[in-house]
Amino acid sequence: MEQEVQPIIIKKVKKGGGGHHGGAWKVAYADFVTAMMAFFLLLWLLNVTTDEQKNAISNYFDPTALKVSQSESGAGGVLGGMSMSTQGAMATQMQNPITVQPPEQKSAKSDSVEPSDTDTDEDIQQIEEEKIIEAMEQMEEERFEEAKNMIEQAIQDSPDLKNLANNIIVDMTPEGLRIQIVDQEGKSMFPIGSARMYEKTKNLIAKVAEIIKKLPNKISIRGHTDSIPYGKNAEYTNWELSTDRANSSRRVLLESGLPPERIHNIQGKADTEPLIADDPTDPRNRRISIILMKENFALAAKENNGKLKKENRKRFHKPVIEDKGYKETQGEVQFP
Repeated sequence: MEQEVQPIIIKKVKKGGGGHHGGAWKVAYADFVTAMMAFFLLLWLLNVTTDEQKNAISNYFDPTALKVSQSESGAGGVLGGMSMSTQGAMATQMQNPITVQPPEQKSAKSDSVEPSDTDTDEDIQQIEEEKIIEAMEQMEEERFEEAKNMIEQAIQDSPDLKNLANNIIVDMTPEGLRIQIVDQEGKSMFPIGSARMYEKTKNLIAKVAEIIKKLPNKISIRGHTDSIPYGKNAEYTNWELSTDRANSSRRVLLESGLPPERIHNIQGKADTEPLIADDPTDPRNRRISIILMKENFALAAKENNGKLKKENRKRFHKPVIEDKGYKETQGEVQFP
Protein backbone atom coordinates (compact mmCIF):
# COMPACT_ATOMS: atom_id res chain seq x y z
CA MET A 1 0.00 0.00 0.00
CA GLU A 2 1.30 3.11 -1.06
CA GLN A 3 2.20 5.58 1.81
CA GLU A 4 0.52 9.02 1.67
CA VAL A 5 2.84 11.95 1.30
CA GLN A 6 2.32 14.64 3.96
CA PRO A 7 2.11 18.12 2.50
CA ILE A 8 4.90 20.44 3.62
CA ILE A 9 3.58 23.61 5.29
CA ILE A 10 5.99 26.56 5.47
CA LYS A 11 5.17 29.27 8.05
CA LYS A 12 6.66 32.70 7.43
CA VAL A 13 6.81 35.08 10.44
CA LYS A 14 7.04 38.79 9.62
CA LYS A 15 9.22 40.76 12.01
CA GLY A 16 9.50 44.56 12.39
CA GLY A 17 7.82 47.75 13.92
CA GLY A 18 4.18 48.58 14.13
CA GLY A 19 2.13 49.12 11.05
CA HIS A 20 1.06 52.46 9.50
CA HIS A 21 -1.43 54.41 11.74
CA GLY A 22 -2.30 57.35 9.43
CA GLY A 23 -1.72 61.23 9.78
CA ALA A 24 -4.06 62.09 12.67
CA TRP A 25 -1.14 63.23 14.85
CA LYS A 26 -0.30 65.93 12.34
CA VAL A 27 -3.75 67.47 12.71
CA ALA A 28 -3.42 67.47 16.49
CA TYR A 29 0.01 69.14 16.30
CA ALA A 30 -1.28 71.80 13.93
CA ASP A 31 -4.15 72.55 16.30
CA PHE A 32 -1.67 72.89 19.17
CA VAL A 33 0.54 75.32 17.23
CA THR A 34 -2.48 77.34 16.19
CA ALA A 35 -3.69 77.56 19.79
CA MET A 36 -0.23 78.71 20.97
CA MET A 37 -0.14 81.36 18.26
CA ALA A 38 -3.59 82.59 19.29
CA PHE A 39 -2.51 82.64 22.93
CA PHE A 40 0.58 84.78 22.28
CA LEU A 41 -1.45 87.02 19.99
CA LEU A 42 -3.90 87.54 22.86
CA LEU A 43 -1.06 88.46 25.21
CA TRP A 44 0.27 90.97 22.68
CA LEU A 45 -3.16 92.54 22.22
CA LEU A 46 -3.61 92.87 25.99
CA ASN A 47 -0.28 94.68 26.16
CA VAL A 48 -0.84 97.20 23.36
CA THR A 49 -4.53 98.05 23.75
CA THR A 50 -5.89 100.82 25.98
CA ASP A 51 -8.51 100.38 28.69
CA GLU A 52 -11.19 101.83 26.43
CA GLN A 53 -10.31 99.37 23.64
CA LYS A 54 -10.32 96.45 26.05
CA ASN A 55 -13.74 97.51 27.30
CA ALA A 56 -15.07 97.74 23.74
CA ILE A 57 -13.72 94.27 22.88
CA SER A 58 -15.19 92.85 26.07
CA ASN A 59 -18.61 94.31 25.29
CA TYR A 60 -18.46 92.96 21.77
CA PHE A 61 -18.19 89.38 23.03
CA ASP A 62 -20.62 89.93 25.93
CA PRO A 63 -24.13 88.77 24.93
CA THR A 64 -25.70 90.76 27.79
CA ALA A 65 -24.10 94.09 26.81
CA LEU A 66 -26.28 96.85 25.32
CA LYS A 67 -26.02 96.71 21.53
CA VAL A 68 -26.36 99.73 19.34
CA SER A 69 -28.23 97.88 16.63
CA GLN A 70 -29.05 94.37 15.56
CA SER A 71 -29.15 95.09 11.86
CA GLU A 72 -26.25 93.74 9.87
CA SER A 73 -24.66 95.12 6.78
CA GLY A 74 -21.88 94.16 4.45
CA ALA A 75 -21.10 90.48 4.11
CA GLY A 76 -23.08 89.44 7.17
CA GLY A 77 -21.94 87.02 9.80
CA VAL A 78 -19.85 87.63 12.89
CA LEU A 79 -17.23 89.77 11.14
CA GLY A 80 -19.54 91.10 8.48
CA GLY A 81 -19.94 94.56 10.02
CA MET A 82 -22.62 96.08 12.23
CA SER A 83 -24.82 99.08 11.56
CA MET A 84 -24.52 101.87 14.15
CA SER A 85 -28.26 102.53 14.19
CA THR A 86 -31.44 101.51 12.49
CA GLN A 87 -32.75 103.74 9.80
CA GLY A 88 -35.10 106.38 11.10
CA ALA A 89 -34.74 105.45 14.80
CA MET A 90 -32.58 106.59 17.68
CA ALA A 91 -30.51 103.83 19.26
CA THR A 92 -30.43 105.18 22.82
CA GLN A 93 -31.42 108.15 24.96
CA MET A 94 -28.37 107.89 27.26
CA GLN A 95 -26.08 110.26 25.38
CA ASN A 96 -26.54 113.98 25.97
CA PRO A 97 -26.68 116.14 22.88
CA ILE A 98 -23.63 118.29 22.17
CA THR A 99 -24.44 121.98 21.88
CA VAL A 100 -22.05 124.16 19.93
CA GLN A 101 -21.89 127.63 21.43
CA PRO A 102 -21.34 130.47 18.97
CA PRO A 103 -18.18 132.50 19.60
CA GLU A 104 -18.59 135.65 21.65
CA GLN A 105 -18.77 138.72 19.57
CA LYS A 106 -16.32 141.33 20.76
CA SER A 107 -16.97 145.00 20.57
CA ALA A 108 -14.97 147.07 18.16
CA LYS A 109 -13.75 149.07 21.15
CA SER A 110 -12.46 146.07 23.07
CA ASP A 111 -8.80 146.17 24.05
CA SER A 112 -8.04 142.78 22.53
CA VAL A 113 -10.04 143.12 19.34
CA GLU A 114 -8.25 143.32 16.05
CA PRO A 115 -9.37 145.52 13.15
CA SER A 116 -11.71 143.72 10.77
CA ASP A 117 -12.60 144.31 7.16
CA THR A 118 -15.89 145.93 8.16
CA ASP A 119 -14.27 148.57 10.40
CA THR A 120 -14.04 152.09 9.13
CA ASP A 121 -10.85 154.13 9.13
CA GLU A 122 -12.07 155.93 12.22
CA ASP A 123 -12.69 152.64 14.05
CA ILE A 124 -9.25 151.33 13.12
CA GLN A 125 -7.62 154.53 14.31
CA GLN A 126 -9.50 154.33 17.62
CA ILE A 127 -8.44 150.70 18.11
CA GLU A 128 -4.81 151.62 17.46
CA GLU A 129 -5.04 154.52 19.91
CA GLU A 130 -6.46 152.23 22.59
CA LYS A 131 -3.63 149.78 22.06
CA ILE A 132 -1.09 152.54 22.41
CA ILE A 133 -2.77 153.87 25.57
CA GLU A 134 -2.80 150.42 27.14
CA ALA A 135 0.86 149.87 26.26
CA MET A 136 1.84 153.29 27.61
CA GLU A 137 0.08 152.58 30.91
CA GLN A 138 1.91 149.25 31.14
CA MET A 139 5.23 150.97 30.44
CA GLU A 140 4.45 153.59 33.11
CA GLU A 141 3.93 150.86 35.71
CA GLU A 142 7.22 149.27 34.68
CA ARG A 143 8.97 152.62 35.10
CA PHE A 144 7.44 153.01 38.55
CA GLU A 145 8.64 149.57 39.56
CA GLU A 146 12.08 150.34 38.22
CA ALA A 147 12.20 153.64 40.14
CA LYS A 148 11.08 151.86 43.32
CA ASN A 149 13.92 149.35 43.05
CA MET A 150 16.44 152.08 42.30
CA ILE A 151 15.41 154.14 45.34
CA GLU A 152 15.64 151.17 47.68
CA GLN A 153 19.00 150.15 46.22
CA ALA A 154 20.36 153.71 46.43
CA ILE A 155 19.49 153.88 50.14
CA GLN A 156 21.24 150.58 50.79
CA ASP A 157 24.34 151.61 48.84
CA SER A 158 24.74 154.96 50.63
CA PRO A 159 26.76 154.70 53.88
CA ASP A 160 25.15 157.90 55.19
CA LEU A 161 21.57 156.84 54.44
CA LYS A 162 21.72 153.10 55.01
CA ASN A 163 20.63 153.48 58.63
CA LEU A 164 17.52 155.35 57.41
CA ALA A 165 16.23 152.40 55.37
CA ASN A 166 13.35 151.89 57.81
CA ASN A 167 12.39 155.56 57.48
CA ILE A 168 11.40 155.27 53.83
CA ILE A 169 8.47 153.28 52.44
CA VAL A 170 7.95 152.95 48.67
CA ASP A 171 4.75 151.37 47.38
CA MET A 172 2.21 151.52 44.57
CA THR A 173 -1.19 153.14 45.07
CA PRO A 174 -4.10 153.83 42.70
CA GLU A 175 -2.72 157.36 42.37
CA GLY A 176 0.78 156.27 41.45
CA LEU A 177 4.16 155.57 43.03
CA ARG A 178 4.16 156.75 46.66
CA ILE A 179 7.41 157.50 48.50
CA GLN A 180 6.87 158.04 52.23
CA ILE A 181 9.53 159.47 54.54
CA VAL A 182 8.36 158.26 57.93
CA ASP A 183 9.35 159.03 61.50
CA GLN A 184 10.40 156.08 63.63
CA GLU A 185 10.71 155.78 67.37
CA GLY A 186 13.91 157.65 68.17
CA LYS A 187 14.48 158.65 64.52
CA SER A 188 12.44 161.71 63.63
CA MET A 189 12.78 163.45 60.27
CA PHE A 190 11.75 166.84 61.72
CA PRO A 191 12.12 168.34 65.17
CA ILE A 192 8.91 168.05 67.15
CA GLY A 193 6.52 170.84 66.19
CA SER A 194 8.91 172.29 63.56
CA ALA A 195 8.95 172.39 59.77
CA ARG A 196 12.75 172.81 59.57
CA MET A 197 14.02 169.34 58.65
CA TYR A 198 17.18 167.66 59.85
CA GLU A 199 20.20 167.44 57.53
CA LYS A 200 19.74 163.68 57.22
CA THR A 201 16.16 164.25 56.00
CA LYS A 202 17.36 166.74 53.41
CA ASN A 203 19.95 164.23 52.13
CA LEU A 204 17.31 161.52 51.95
CA ILE A 205 14.90 163.69 49.93
CA ALA A 206 17.78 164.79 47.66
CA LYS A 207 18.62 161.14 46.93
CA VAL A 208 15.00 160.49 46.04
CA ALA A 209 14.99 163.55 43.77
CA GLU A 210 17.97 162.20 41.79
CA ILE A 211 15.81 159.29 40.62
CA ILE A 212 12.32 160.71 40.29
CA LYS A 213 13.44 163.80 38.33
CA LYS A 214 14.13 161.46 35.38
CA LEU A 215 10.44 160.55 35.20
CA PRO A 216 7.84 162.75 33.47
CA ASN A 217 5.06 162.35 36.04
CA LYS A 218 3.54 165.20 38.03
CA ILE A 219 4.30 165.14 41.76
CA SER A 220 2.01 165.64 44.73
CA ILE A 221 3.68 166.40 48.09
CA ARG A 222 1.65 165.81 51.25
CA GLY A 223 2.47 166.36 54.90
CA HIS A 224 1.03 164.24 57.72
CA THR A 225 1.19 164.53 61.50
CA ASP A 226 0.12 162.48 64.46
CA SER A 227 -2.97 163.35 66.51
CA ILE A 228 -1.13 165.03 69.38
CA PRO A 229 -2.60 168.56 69.39
CA TYR A 230 -0.99 171.89 70.16
CA GLY A 231 -1.92 173.78 73.30
CA LYS A 232 -5.38 175.17 73.82
CA ASN A 233 -6.21 178.24 71.72
CA ALA A 234 -2.96 177.81 69.71
CA GLU A 235 -2.99 179.62 66.36
CA TYR A 236 -0.47 177.18 64.85
CA THR A 237 -1.96 173.69 64.54
CA ASN A 238 -1.21 170.36 62.89
CA TRP A 239 -2.78 171.70 59.69
CA GLU A 240 -0.20 174.46 59.39
CA LEU A 241 2.59 172.13 60.49
CA SER A 242 1.78 169.44 57.91
CA THR A 243 1.51 172.04 55.14
CA ASP A 244 4.80 173.72 56.08
CA ARG A 245 6.62 170.39 56.18
CA ALA A 246 5.29 169.51 52.72
CA ASN A 247 6.41 172.91 51.45
CA SER A 248 9.87 172.42 52.98
CA SER A 249 10.12 169.12 51.11
CA ARG A 250 9.14 170.89 47.88
CA ARG A 251 12.02 173.35 48.27
CA VAL A 252 14.53 170.51 48.76
CA LEU A 253 13.24 168.74 45.64
CA LEU A 254 13.62 171.91 43.57
CA GLU A 255 17.12 172.50 44.94
CA SER A 256 17.99 168.95 43.88
CA GLY A 257 17.09 169.64 40.25
CA LEU A 258 13.41 168.78 40.01
CA PRO A 259 11.71 171.08 37.43
CA PRO A 260 9.17 173.41 39.10
CA GLU A 261 6.47 172.53 36.54
CA ARG A 262 6.52 168.96 37.83
CA ILE A 263 4.97 170.04 41.14
CA HIS A 264 1.23 169.38 40.87
CA ASN A 265 0.12 170.34 44.39
CA ILE A 266 1.15 170.74 48.03
CA GLN A 267 -1.22 169.39 50.65
CA GLY A 268 -1.31 169.47 54.43
CA LYS A 269 -3.30 166.51 55.76
CA ALA A 270 -2.68 166.96 59.50
CA ASP A 271 -3.80 163.74 61.24
CA THR A 272 -6.69 162.90 58.88
CA GLU A 273 -4.89 160.03 57.08
CA PRO A 274 -2.89 158.12 59.71
CA LEU A 275 -0.51 155.42 58.60
CA ILE A 276 -1.18 153.51 61.84
CA ALA A 277 -4.92 153.92 62.26
CA ASP A 278 -5.04 151.85 65.46
CA ASP A 279 -2.70 154.28 67.20
CA PRO A 280 -3.11 157.89 66.01
CA THR A 281 -0.26 159.01 68.26
CA ASP A 282 2.25 156.57 66.73
CA PRO A 283 5.35 158.45 65.50
CA ARG A 284 5.09 156.70 62.11
CA ASN A 285 2.01 158.82 61.41
CA ARG A 286 4.36 161.81 61.12
CA ARG A 287 5.54 161.57 57.53
CA ILE A 288 5.99 163.22 54.14
CA SER A 289 4.40 161.57 51.09
CA ILE A 290 5.88 162.22 47.64
CA ILE A 291 3.54 160.75 45.03
CA LEU A 292 4.45 160.32 41.37
CA MET A 293 0.98 160.62 39.92
CA LYS A 294 -0.15 158.32 37.14
CA GLU A 295 -0.78 159.94 33.80
CA ASN A 296 -4.32 159.43 32.57
CA PHE A 297 -3.52 158.79 28.93
CA ALA A 298 -7.11 157.84 28.13
CA LEU A 299 -8.39 161.16 29.50
CA ALA A 300 -5.68 163.05 27.62
CA ALA A 301 -6.72 161.35 24.39
CA LYS A 302 -10.40 162.14 25.04
CA GLU A 303 -9.63 165.80 25.61
CA ASN A 304 -7.81 165.87 22.29
CA ASN A 305 -10.61 164.19 20.30
CA GLY A 306 -9.18 160.72 20.71
CA LYS A 307 -5.65 161.58 19.57
CA LEU A 308 -2.62 161.50 21.81
CA LYS A 309 -0.30 164.45 21.69
CA LYS A 310 3.11 164.02 20.10
CA GLU A 311 4.90 164.64 23.40
CA ASN A 312 2.99 161.73 24.95
CA ARG A 313 3.85 159.45 22.04
CA LYS A 314 7.55 160.34 22.34
CA ARG A 315 7.57 158.90 25.87
CA PHE A 316 6.63 155.61 24.36
CA HIS A 317 9.81 155.25 22.33
CA LYS A 318 12.32 154.47 25.08
CA PRO A 319 12.50 154.31 28.89
CA VAL A 320 12.81 157.66 30.63
CA ILE A 321 15.09 156.38 33.37
CA GLU A 322 18.66 156.17 32.14
CA ASP A 323 21.08 154.81 34.68
CA LYS A 324 24.15 152.60 34.76
CA GLY A 325 23.15 148.98 34.85
CA TYR A 326 20.02 149.51 32.74
CA LYS A 327 20.20 149.04 28.99
CA GLU A 328 18.28 151.28 26.63
CA THR A 329 15.87 149.78 24.14
CA GLN A 330 17.16 149.81 20.60
CA GLY A 331 14.97 151.74 18.17
CA GLU A 332 11.35 152.69 18.55
CA VAL A 333 8.47 150.51 19.68
CA GLN A 334 5.88 150.30 16.93
CA PHE A 335 2.35 148.97 17.01
CA PRO A 336 0.13 147.91 14.12
